Amino acid sequence: MDRSSHMLVTSRIFSLFLGFVNPLTTTMLQSNFNLYVRSLVTALLACLTFSVQAQAWPTKPVRMIVPAPAGSSLDIVARLLSDSLKDTWGQAVIVDNKPGAGGLLGTDLAAKAAPDGHTLVLSFNGPIAFAKNLYKKMPYDAERDLIAVAMTTAQPNVLAVNAALPVKSVKELIAYAKANPNSLNFASIGNGSSSHLTMELLKARAGISLQHVPFNGSPPASLSVANGDTQLLFAVASGIAPMVKLGKVRLLAVSSAKRFEQLADLPALAETPNLKGFEAMAWNGLFVAKGTPVEVVNKINRDVNTALSSTAIKARLYAQGMQASPVSPQAFSAMIASDRQTWGALIEQLNIKLD
Repeated sequence: MDRSSHMLVTSRIFSLFLGFVNPLTTTMLQSNFNLYVRSLVTALLACLTFSVQAQAWPTKPVRMIVPAPAGSSLDIVARLLSDSLKDTWGQAVIVDNKPGAGGLLGTDLAAKAAPDGHTLVLSFNGPIAFAKNLYKKMPYDAERDLIAVAMTTAQPNVLAVNAALPVKSVKELIAYAKANPNSLNFASIGNGSSSHLTMELLKARAGISLQHVPFNGSPPASLSVANGDTQLLFAVASGIAPMVKLGKVRLLAVSSAKRFEQLADLPALAETPNLKGFEAMAWNGLFVAKGTPVEVVNKINRDVNTALSSTAIKARLYAQGMQASPVSPQAFSAMIASDRQTWGALIEQLNIKLD
């Protein structure tokens, strides 16, 4: 029996069945059948809509918010991606620098944007994983208001000191800080950033006192260390590199658990006595407002991962001391959840509050 004949027989059997039941039951069966059909059609239309959205997106220029100043390590990543993605998407990808409040300002703009994928934010640990434990009031809830789309890079911070400071190792730095309590000021790229919290972890582990001076991004923070206004800093290598080349800043160590491939000459902090197991990685990634269609999220993830896997972009990032880290949205979300738990516990333990 062919398919059309099978459907005809089924329809006749259903009609005969309805003839054996009373009119009320017949009406109920017909109503339930119609409801089933409507639900099936709705589900099929939803799938078709998602597919059409993914194929059509983007329908206009894409805004990539960067909650850090121009010239920062985050800005470098954003501009590399925007140059690549504009060709893939056939639309302009506009990098929009919105520094301020330790990255909260720019991240909040994305959290409140239309959930259509045309507004992205290239954010980082602080506004996404740390801030909820640092502030009593937040303008957004990263877990509730944002979707993790694509991880871009992961790298350790480097511990940098002013070249005039008479220390050439982490051990000597700790000894100097203990001999001169509260005499050293440390810069950070912003309150609640990995730059800030990595130094708080070092203070706690080493038992030293340092005064915090936050800045809006790595360029002004690095300049303050170079000028001697502050004496030390944790930052991504690319952010501090110009000052190292000028001989105004000295690098002492990396914050990864082991030596970092791009900076193999620098010891890991964990190699210092009493700092065994020390690890604090920095990461960046793209986020969109909650409610953005899953097909659009997956398309952005695929296209960003393709860009990050290109030889040219990997080489450019490698030269800046960063590693491309293409993963799925699910893997990125899981990593963020782990970071929130680990650092949340540490923030509570150290009683770090920013308001």
